[in-house]
Amino acid sequence: QVQLVESGGGLVQAGGSLKLSCAASGRAFSTYTMAWFRQAPGKEREFVAGISADGSMAGYEDSVRGRFTTSRNNAQNTVYLQMNSLKPGDSAVYYCAARLGDTWSSLNFLYNSWGQGTQVTVSS
Repeated sequence: QVQLVESGGGLVQAGGSLKLSCAASGRAFSTYTMAWFRQAPGKEREFVAGISADGSMAGYEDSVRGRFTTSRNNAQNTVYLQMNSLKPGDSAVYYCAARLGDTWSSLNFLYNSWGQGTQVTVSS
């Protein structure tokens, strides 16, 4: 397994941007598919974005498509989530997750490594 640490969260006004990072430790990061999930108070954890092990394919939840972009740097064992045009509804704790394999999934139970989360708060 890999160990994951997120950073980059914070407070931002609606319409603003944030870039989250997720640093991985452990071996063979490039063999892991990565994903971002988020969880708002009183709500279930939901899929936000996923990226394939080699970074060639990414997918997004409908409400963030066109505003969020995920990318990765396998040489630096890091995955990113660039969030633009933020809305108050994007406020949540954001988690990165990892699973072995080539293809990302939106199903959280398929991921066996999780970070501790980073808080994103968007004010109106």
